[in-house]
Amino acid sequence: MGQKGRLPFAQRWMWSLAAVAAVCCLATVLVFAPGYLSPDSLDQLQQAEGKRPLTDWHPPVLSLVWRALIAVTGSITSLLVVQAVVFWGALGVLAWCVWGLTGSRGGSLAVLGLGLTPFVLTFAGVVWKDVHAAFALLAACAVAFTGLRLRDTRPRPAVRWALLWLGVLFLAYAMLVRKNAFVAALPVFVMLVLALWRAPGRRTWVTCAAALAAALVVPAAAISLFAQPLQTKQGAQIMIDDLVHVLGADELRSADVSPDLRDRLVAAARECRRVGALSDAYWACYDRPADGLRGDSDEITSLWLREMSGHVPHYVQYRLRLFTSLLFETGYPYHPGVSRNDQGIEVAHPRLEDMLDTYVTGMATDLRWLFRGWFWLAVALVLAIRPGKGTFAMPVRALGISSAAYILGYLPIMPATNYRYLYWPAIACALGLLLLRLGRRTPPPPPAPPGATAGRALTAHQPADAGGQ
Repeated sequence: MGQKGRLPFAQRWMWSLAAVAAVCCLATVLVFAPGYLSPDSLDQLQQAEGKRPLTDWHPPVLSLVWRALIAVTGSITSLLVVQAVVFWGALGVLAWCVWGLTGSRGGSLAVLGLGLTPFVLTFAGVVWKDVHAAFALLAACAVAFTGLRLRDTRPRPAVRWALLWLGVLFLAYAMLVRKNAFVAALPVFVMLVLALWRAPGRRTWVTCAAALAAALVVPAAAISLFAQPLQTKQGAQIMIDDLVHVLGADELRSADVSPDLRDRLVAAARECRRVGALSDAYWACYDRPADGLRGDSDEITSLWLREMSGHVPHYVQYRLRLFTSLLFETGYPYHPGVSRNDQGIEVAHPRLEDMLDTYVTGMATDLRWLFRGWFWLAVALVLAIRPGKGTFAMPVRALGISSAAYILGYLPIMPATNYRYLYWPAIACALGLLLLRLGRRTPPPPPAPPGATAGRALTAHQPADAGGQ
C-alpha cells in the first residue's frame, strides 16, 4: 500500500526542485527586505507613492507596477517579492527543463545554484531597472526552454501560442524597463520562436514579430496617453559627457549656445578634470538648473550634432576609453542596503545585510574577474561562436549573442562603469556555460520518422523514471 502511494521518481525530483527554488525565494526576500534601494530606487518609490510627479527619467512602467502593488498590498516590499518570485521561478522552470531534457539531477541543481553565486545574488533584491530587465529576459528564456521541452510532444497550437505570448510579454517588459535591452531581447526572441517551432515558416515569423511589437507598443502608448509622465530629455545627459570630455575649454567658450549653458559646460569640463570624473558629468560636475535638462536639451543636442561630427577621432577615443574602463575597471559590484533617505526606510535585517556584503565583496576581491566586463564579453563571444552541437546549441548561441550585443551596445551610451550594466550578461553567460557543458553529454535528438507518435519522439528527451518500476 505504501508502495502504491509513492510518487514516481521524476515527480519527486520535480517537486524537490520546486521546494529548493521556493526556499531560496523566501530567503532572498528575507535578506533583501524591504528591497535594497539606491537614490534611483527611492526616486521611483516616491513616484509610485504619488509623492513626486511621474517622469520618464527612470522607466515609468516600473513605478506604475510598484504603485499598483502598493495599492493592492499596502507594502513597498511587494515589488521585492514579485522580483524574487520571477527570478527564482525562472530558475526553477529552467532547472525543471534541464532535468527533463538531460536527466541530470546535478545539472538541474546547478541551474538553481546560479542564483546563489556572488555575481548574481549581489543585485537579486536591488530595485533597479537593470535587475528587472535581466529577470524579465531570464523569464523569457524559461518560457523558451519550456517550449523546447514540449516541442517534440507536438503540443496543441493553443499551448504554443500561449507560451509565445507569455514570452513576448516578458521581453516587452524588459525593453520597457530598460530601453537598450532591445539588442539583448532580439536573440532571446529568436530563441523563443525556434524553441516553439522547429522550423517556423515566414508566416509564423511575421505573426510572432507582430505579437512582440504589439506587446511593446500597446503598453508604451497606454503609459504615454494615460499616465503622461513628465518628459525629462534624459538623452542629453550622455551628450553632456561627450561635450565636456571631447571639446577643449576654448571650444566650449566659443560654443554657439546661450551664455548660461556655455558657462555651465565650461565649468563642468573644468570640474570634471579637477575631480577626475571620466563620465557621469551631469551628476558629478554639471551645475544642474531647476528644470534639469528640459530647457537646455535642444541646444545641447544641436551643439552635440555639430561638434561631434567635426571631432570624430576624439569622440571615438573618448568612448573607447570609457568602454575600456567598463571592461577592465568595472566598479560598484554591490549596493549596500538602503541609501540614506528622509522616508524612514531601512534594511529590515541589518545582520543579514552584513553577511551578504561580506560574501559578495569578499568574492569580488578574491575573484575579481567574475565582476569584470572583459570576462563576460569574452565568454559571450565564445558562446556565440562555439555553442557546441548538443541539445542546447541553439539556446547557448542565443544567450551568447544577447550578452555580447548588450555589452557592446553600451559603447556609445554608457553613463558610468558600473557592474549593474553587466548584470544580464553575467546571468546569461553563466547559464550558457552550464548549458554548454551539459549539452556536450546530450546529443541533439534525431528527427522523428514520418508517422512516429508523439510518445516515441519524446523518449529521447525524458529522463528515466527510477521510481516507476
